[in-house]
Amino acid sequence: MSPIRQKAAHGLQAGDVFSVTRTFSREETEAFGELTRDYNPVHYDPEWASAKGLSGLILHGLLTAGMVCQVGGQLAWLATEMSFAFKKAVYFGDTITCTVTITSVDQRGWAQAEAVYTNQNGEVVVTGGMAGQVPAGADQELIRRRLEQGDPYNRLPNS
Repeated sequence: MSPIRQKAAHGLQAGDVFSVTRTFSREETEAFGELTRDYNPVHYDPEWASAKGLSGLILHGLLTAGMVCQVGGQLAWLATEMSFAFKKAVYFGDTITCTVTITSVDQRGWAQAEAVYTNQNGEVVVTGGMAGQVPAGADQELIRRRLEQGDPYNRLPNS
């Protein structure tokens, strides 16, 4: 069972921290480009990427930033606002860790969080923030029931 989802079922508070790590392949970036129709040459054309001062092809920024969705999804966070700042390029094969820190939660479940993404060298590549609603009250009870049922809609049970 997902420890992140379990925490959502028992209540979130300011200071809670969650991290996920992922290494993206060129194929995943190309699939993301197909879904979003983002065919910027920095993702596909090595000569173009070099002309932009990059040492190779780079991931789509929103593919990297989207890692926050793994944490948010496990928390059953209904996001109403997200923002990102892209600090450094992310290359195929880079291993990225997204660390989300809850900065505030009120009694109704309205919350804010900050996210910091680092590469395998410890360099910050993206920063971000999000706001929205996390489970509170009856929502927490519903998540607890789903966990008792084996969390049937969660494809990442151990994340």
